Amino acid sequence: MLQKKNLWWLVAFGALGLFPVLVTNPTYTTIGVFTIIFMACATSWNMFSGYSGYIALGSAVFYGSGAYTMALLSIHLHMAAGSELFALVPVGGLVAMVMAVPIGWIALRVRRHTFVVITIAVFFIFQLSAINFGFTGGTSGLNLPFITWGFQNYNTPFYYVGLGLTIFVTLVSALVRRSRFGLQLLAIRDDEDRAMGLGVKVTAVKITGFTMSAFTVGAAGALYAMFVGQIYPQFVFDPMFDVSIALMAFLGGLGTLSGPLLGALILEASQQYLTVTYSNGSLYLILFGALFLVVIIFMPQGIVTFIRDRVSRRAERERAAVAANDAPPSPTTPVEGVAVGGTH
Repeated sequence: MLQKKNLWWLVAFGALGLFPVLVTNPTYTTIGVFTIIFMACATSWNMFSGYSGYIALGSAVFYGSGAYTMALLSIHLHMAAGSELFALVPVGGLVAMVMAVPIGWIALRVRRHTFVVITIAVFFIFQLSAINFGFTGGTSGLNLPFITWGFQNYNTPFYYVGLGLTIFVTLVSALVRRSRFGLQLLAIRDDEDRAMGLGVKVTAVKITGFTMSAFTVGAAGALYAMFVGQIYPQFVFDPMFDVSIALMAFLGGLGTLSGPLLGALILEASQQYLTVTYSNGSLYLILFGALFLVVIIFMPQGIVTFIRDRVSRRAERERAAVAANDAPPSPTTPVEGVAVGGTH
């Protein structure tokens, strides 16, 4: 069963790897770049919030920090506009991790509902700071070094770097879930007081998970800044980013490994496609509302969990049917030529 699961993962990521080869239209590859970035962010967000039960609505802080790290370093270091800028992608992730430590130390000293409020407050502090500080460019934003790659193949390097980031965070998330540390996060989600009573260092575990999840979000923000070539505080410190990655995880299946990937693939790809195809940029919100209504009514635990449960129940019914057919006849079942209750 494990080998079969691994085979499905290889097929899925293999298909994603073939996408720019089979689809060369720049419009669709642009959609692919944004989709793969959000797949990485949703998986990273789920690695903490999905496993621990602490819903963070301030991850745009790390996304924006990574974006500004890319912009400021590339400008002040006078870096050449080319593939050298990709070296700053992990730097954006590291900066986000450093910032996550004090934020987590403050926010994670409280319980779940208060934590949500604190993360929202921290987000607005960073957004207003980026708007008002001079070194961030204020509302005018910042322009990164202009990359002169050919238009036809411009998106391909960004797509594959984003895919590498997605594979990386998926592997890390899988290792976390199967590790002792991951079990501690799940124990906190199920019953924090009981986990503390069993010896789990709750605050340290939460801060560690929160910090780990910030890396990929920050790296994705750096990749986004390099891709679009300019950033504005209202776009990289965007409250819709926090809502979007949370909805992606909930749609696919909160706390599962493949759920955030599937949710991001559905939501971000459809949003980008509808925005490009139709002049009404808010049309996707109507369709999203209808989609979530269907999911909430019929699949409240997410698509992946719903499908997994249906498959499990079907397999159990098949095993029960096979066991019933293979069972020996009951002692009270009449045997040919012999009457029940003895011979006469």
